[in-house]
Amino acid sequence: MACASGDSAPRPHNLRGTALPEAIGKASFTLADTDGNPFDFRVRTDGKLTLLFFGYTYCPDVCPVHMANIANALRMLTHEQRSQVSVVFVTTDPERDTPQRLRSWLDAFDRTFVGLVGPLEDVNAIQKEMKLGDAYAMEGTEGTLPDSAGYLVAHAGQVLAFSPSDNLAHIAYPFGARQADWTHDIPILLELRW
Repeated sequence: MACASGDSAPRPHNLRGTALPEAIGKASFTLADTDGNPFDFRVRTDGKLTLLFFGYTYCPDVCPVHMANIANALRMLTHEQRSQVSVVFVTTDPERDTPQRLRSWLDAFDRTFVGLVGPLEDVNAIQKEMKLGDAYAMEGTEGTLPDSAGYLVAHAGQVLAFSPSDNLAHIAYPFGARQADWTHDIPILLELRW
């Protein structure tokens, strides 16, 4: 995975995220939220800056770092700006990420973050539509340790940022994007018209 700071791709509008070679459309899908209610992603996030990430709560690094950096950056926004941002986390480990566990984990970062759960085959179909690779369980490999359940989950490491103006993701934030990058970019993304 490339770090945002080391990437030499062009930065449209002085954004620190990575410009996608082709914009990704906001998928229409419905998964269960942490209360067990259906969450229609496209409808519920329409007109908002939507930060979408696929990960899991037992993740040792990528997931908690992304969520902490985003949460801290959101605290810097005005109330009006904050109300225009939706953060959606889709679990890639539905076997262990129960709705209760997912809700508790997300609440440690920000109580407004949306957590979604569904069968892994459905989650992988959604990821494929958004040009992300499949998530899958794997044993610990050299240099990594399996978690307490004996496995890690390989998953995409980037957050897709869907513009409120056109519901397309023009920018992604790979693992390595810092809180300062989010703090800089979110106000621009809220105002930007592609």
